[in-house]
Amino acid sequence: MNTLWYKLLVRTATLCGSWFFVLVSRIIAAGFFVFSPRVAESRRFYAILYPHKGKLYQFWCTFKQYQNFTTIHLDRYLARQAETTTFTSQGWEKLEAVIGKQGGVLLMSHLGNWEMAATLLKKQRDDLKLLLYMGIKEKEGLERLQKDALRQSGVSIIGVDQEDNSPFSAVEGIRFLQSGGLVSLAGDIVWRSDQRKVRVSFLDRDAYLPEAPFVFSLVSGAPLFVFFAFRRGENNYHFSLSDPIIIQPKSRQERQAAISQAAQQYADLLEQSLRQHPFQWYHFDRFVH
Repeated sequence: MNTLWYKLLVRTATLCGSWFFVLVSRIIAAGFFVFSPRVAESRRFYAILYPHKGKLYQFWCTFKQYQNFTTIHLDRYLARQAETTTFTSQGWEKLEAVIGKQGGVLLMSHLGNWEMAATLLKKQRDDLKLLLYMGIKEKEGLERLQKDALRQSGVSIIGVDQEDNSPFSAVEGIRFLQSGGLVSLAGDIVWRSDQRKVRVSFLDRDAYLPEAPFVFSLVSGAPLFVFFAFRRGENNYHFSLSDPIIIQPKSRQERQAAISQAAQQYADLLEQSLRQHPFQWYHFDRFVH
């Protein structure tokens, strides 16, 4: 859906009620389920997650995944209509301990609603300094609206060109951490073919994670936190933060091993959360090999 049609949907739903937004978005999701070439990858993913289930179950899992994805847009719409987002939190005190001091690196994932996760962090503490790295697509459409909504909530954003490998954006993030802020990066998506990656075990298969978040932590000395926000009902979420993951190799020669160990810790937490919330997996490209 392009920006024009999305804005038309929002205006119509404002007149008719949120039920109209739900109906139309679910019909669109059903269309993607029927015609999108990415459906095959989702079916493959759920076959790996549930190896003892049949193809019909894998189809159902994929359909549910596509339908659940509409809730991200629904809750964004409700938030714009001044609907209150309710939430509970777990592990906030761990993050509170580093804010304004050494800072922290937040590993967000395409499991749960990371956009809502960032928004809820700002709700938890209004003066929080939060910087998000987000990829820039050639035709952003709804992604541009997503970035605008986050900026309006007070979140700083650095757009990263997927074809660019400029070091300047990384320097800004390190400085942000050194000032005691929080820097968030996607931990489960590799943007470029030449990007440095870390191999991990996930669902008893190989998966590749971007090395950048772990290097940020290593260089800055800031701990890593794995952060999830799962939907529990209409505009209702629970967000959780892991224990801090510290990357402190004893020597330069042990750096890569320390990064690999931290990456596997993240992968283990991601797999554990995936099994608890299998239909809030919104990673539509190949992740496991």
